Amino acid sequence: MEENKMAVMPVRRLLLNMSWPMMLSMLIQALYNLVDSLFVARLSRDGFEALALVYPVQMLMISVCVGVGVGFNALLARRLGQRRQEEADQVAANGYFVYFACWLIFMVLGVTFARPFLSLFSDVPQQIDYGVQYLSIVTGLSIGVCMQFAGERTLQATGDTVGPMIIQGIGAVVNLILDPLFIFGIGPFPRMEVAGAALATVLGQMVGLAASFWMVRRSRLITLSFRRFRPNGEIIRTMFRVGFPAILMQSLSSVMTVGMNLILPLFTPFGVFILGAYYKIQSFIFMPLYGMNNALVPIISFNYGARSRARITGTVRFAMILTAAIMAVGTVFLLILAGPLLTLFDADGALLAAGTAALRLISLSFLFAGASIILCSALQALGSANASLLISLLRQVILLFPAALVFGALDGGLVWLAFLAAEVLAFGASLLLYRRAYLKIVSVLT
Repeated sequence: MEENKMAVMPVRRLLLNMSWPMMLSMLIQALYNLVDSLFVARLSRDGFEALALVYPVQMLMISVCVGVGVGFNALLARRLGQRRQEEADQVAANGYFVYFACWLIFMVLGVTFARPFLSLFSDVPQQIDYGVQYLSIVTGLSIGVCMQFAGERTLQATGDTVGPMIIQGIGAVVNLILDPLFIFGIGPFPRMEVAGAALATVLGQMVGLAASFWMVRRSRLITLSFRRFRPNGEIIRTMFRVGFPAILMQSLSSVMTVGMNLILPLFTPFGVFILGAYYKIQSFIFMPLYGMNNALVPIISFNYGARSRARITGTVRFAMILTAAIMAVGTVFLLILAGPLLTLFDADGALLAAGTAALRLISLSFLFAGASIILCSALQALGSANASLLISLLRQVILLFPAALVFGALDGGLVWLAFLAAEVLAFGASLLLYRRAYLKIVSVLT
């Protein structure tokens, strides 16, 4: 009988082997957010800031989809591993049903509350109108992204890591092609401006949905059928019991962005623009790290179950080394190219000067942030979900908001040092929490 590679493959090669498809998938996903913003920034500053204000809602949708996927993927993979094929097929059908329900909720909330939400952050009519147009389309037609997630997680549960990468790649290419056509009205296409950016995004997601559905239907490991389908309460409850902590942790980034969008205008007129541009740029630095995290968790979980202390510590150690390298490169990259990168968003004059200084200050936090993210994932894999959640709360809410208020009160330009202060303190807490978990859980393994 062939041995599981997570038990026998050298941990360094295993982590790299499992990480690269996920890293590439994450980078492709980042394209969705970046491409819209680059084109819209050339349209107008109001349009770009509208997208920056809408960004937390998009991230919240993704967070829910990712969290649901954690529970769905885990339950489906477990049933397939147990060779309970009929139950696995039921899990797949119920997973698709849950994602369909997510779309209905997103659609109703997005269309109903788009204008009240945007009015909390802006009193510029053009920004609000642009934001309402974009948000109404990306939530109303979010069936594409929801059902695409269902297909990707189904494929991942069968061990296919390349399929999801192809699905996201196809959607990103469609989005990239359609963006300038719809935004600026090139050739026979009407000029739709911000609404065109939203339409290009959802059409790319629809194509990804079609590709994912075709791949799932061709899979020999799962049979997706809705004939005589009835929702199974036990399956759905199990999905959410496993996935809810992931939804909560993923959603913190949305909470953090909303909070900072409220705080920053108190100290700088460019805050929303700079934060919006930063997150578009930052995604390409951090996405490889998040991709590696997606591989790190199952590796540590498997070897925790196998009681292999050496493989757990070896994996964490190597992940920390890779993270330090990625974050060091990202820091240098942003220190050197902050200004040129901001010009991609049509920043100039005082905005460019303020943005360049801000991005350089934020980049100093990358090494600490990366290390905390790795330790957070290790704790999650070892079953210390509460410790992992605490670290995320410290990084993105509990420490960040007060630090922003304090530094901003001292000097508006120093408000961005809040990221460094929060990450340094959170890293110290993550070291203490990981050491406690190591002594209690890992050190006793043989």
